[in-house]
Amino acid sequence: MHNLGLLENIAVTLSVAFLGGLIVQRIGLPSIVGYLLAGVVIGPFTPGYLADAETINQLAELGIIFLMFGVGLHFSFADLWKVRDIAIVGTLGQMLTMAALGYGLSQYWGWTPKSGLVLGLVLSIASTIVMLRGFMDRGWLNTPDGQVAVGWRVMEDIATVLMIMILPNLADTGKPMEWRTLGLALLSALGFLVFMLFAGKRFIPWLLLRVAHTRSRELFILAILAISLGIALGASQLFGVSLALGAFVAGAVVSESPLSHRIASDLLPFREAFSVLFFVSVGMMLDPGFLVEHLEPVLVLTALVVIGKFIVSGLWVLPFPRPASTALVVAAGSCQIGEFSFILDQTGLSLGILDKGQHALILAAALLSIVVNPFMLHSVHPLQRSLRGVQPLWRWLDRHGSTQTPVEESVADHVVVVGYGRVGSHIVDVMGELGIPYLVIDFRISRIEKLAKRGAPTLLGDTANSDILTHAALHRARLLVVTLPEEAATELTVAAARDIAPDLPIIARAATRAGVKRLSELGAQLVIHPELEGGLQVLRHTLLQLGFPLHDVRRYADTVRRENYEALVKSQGEHALLRDLLDASELIDIAWRKVPEESPLAGKMLGEAALRTRTGATLVAIKRKNELMVNPSTQTVFLPGDRIGLLGNPEQLGAVERLLTPQPTESDAA
Repeated sequence: MHNLGLLENIAVTLSVAFLGGLIVQRIGLPSIVGYLLAGVVIGPFTPGYLADAETINQLAELGIIFLMFGVGLHFSFADLWKVRDIAIVGTLGQMLTMAALGYGLSQYWGWTPKSGLVLGLVLSIASTIVMLRGFMDRGWLNTPDGQVAVGWRVMEDIATVLMIMILPNLADTGKPMEWRTLGLALLSALGFLVFMLFAGKRFIPWLLLRVAHTRSRELFILAILAISLGIALGASQLFGVSLALGAFVAGAVVSESPLSHRIASDLLPFREAFSVLFFVSVGMMLDPGFLVEHLEPVLVLTALVVIGKFIVSGLWVLPFPRPASTALVVAAGSCQIGEFSFILDQTGLSLGILDKGQHALILAAALLSIVVNPFMLHSVHPLQRSLRGVQPLWRWLDRHGSTQTPVEESVADHVVVVGYGRVGSHIVDVMGELGIPYLVIDFRISRIEKLAKRGAPTLLGDTANSDILTHAALHRARLLVVTLPEEAATELTVAAARDIAPDLPIIARAATRAGVKRLSELGAQLVIHPELEGGLQVLRHTLLQLGFPLHDVRRYADTVRRENYEALVKSQGEHALLRDLLDASELIDIAWRKVPEESPLAGKMLGEAALRTRTGATLVAIKRKNELMVNPSTQTVFLPGDRIGLLGNPEQLGAVERLLTPQPTESDAA
């Protein structure tokens, strides 16, 4: 075996991780499995290159910090407070149940009571990093179910801090529990939270805004790194909380900054690279020889972690007023053990509570549970469909599910808009201006409350994980528009809508080029790729500014669109028709002009003004306050403040402007 230097360690580790992730993705497995196997390959238990485990572990800690900081950016304290009931009671109940099951299994194997207690504590904690990575890959992180699962993990992380404080007292039975030390540690952790909520919440967003005004991207990225790493390290050294929890709280505080979206995008490369190193470092700890020699106890313990924890976690969610999908998502995210379990395991080994064989058994079961977890996440929706087939059981499981009532029978020919983010809000505004009936579905209660104050028809729910679409009267709707940013959620929504209303036209937003094809295959008539469409708009305006004729600009845009869309999707009649209509709207540019207060046309009828005869331009619409008149009659009278829509070339439009302009009086000339 050959020991490597620092740079060689990093280069070889990332290269092997890349190959491992690429290979397993090719055969349809999650990339995490490839990273774990890469760790086994360069670990101390296999021949060939031997990476420096200490170096990789230190770099992996950066991955934990960046990942937890990024999660905090998308999770506010208000969201955590909303799930406090299930996050506190449910988490503690699940942890106590798993601790009891682990202790019982250890006694069956003949372990000492103290070692059995450590095993129970280890099994009670799931891997926050593994769950978050899986949720991000599936687009669950910012869903209501995902928020509950994240709150569950946060409570587990807090409980882990207490466990690490208590463990040293188990090593020496003659030594009394140091309640004073434990109390001070708890007060210290509480002091950190209070400090961040009151001081950090005001200072950090202000600081980032000042740095952003320097217009230096390098300084801004350095500020992000300094804040995320500095707060995590300071929380650990000064307040005694874990690096992960410190980074999470820091991210939640920074999320109050208006620059949070930019921070998240700048942090992404660091988060992805270093989180890969975490999974490689976990794989390096697996001894394949031990796994083979002790296969039966390893599989038994793994089954308790994966299957037992799935059932226990799901059962502890059911008493709370949440839909059945929440129980399935929380259960799938909980059925593994990871980084904090490793910390407890290492602490137990160093204190002499666990022997090396017990330590190796826990480690092997932990790694197998991490390998299996992506498949458990993948099974959530098939399992949900199977449970729906058993109606009596599903009605009981989902008794706290959607309480939405179907929309009124009078609602018809409406546009159903799924997602009231930046894109969805623009669509809703236009629908309101044009007087087109609409219905908005969103899973964020704050957005629904905002719309409800305006009297807009809404439904609260997650279209990817609930039956909320069945309440939206899709069979009477004119159109469904899905504006969700998460592609997995969009695909589930489109598939469900197509099952409910086979003939309903669907427009969907795709996050990737591959998503264009998948959404089209699922039944969306028109799929929009925002990055591509944004680029085409930039191209269009660039060429127009350079003096290219409008028909040439359209032809160039058509070429790009065909190469990117039609290469992915086989054009269907409706899809082609919708695309042609959109293209036609680019070709026909409507120029809008305002009728001034003293305009000579004010008070005249359209027929009397004879705009087409006098200028050559064609009037196609008049916008008057909140009313849009398309193809107005010759008897329509121009009023001051009207905005008139015209078709014509620059010379013709210039002639219209001269007719609209108030004529100077003799006193003005004097």
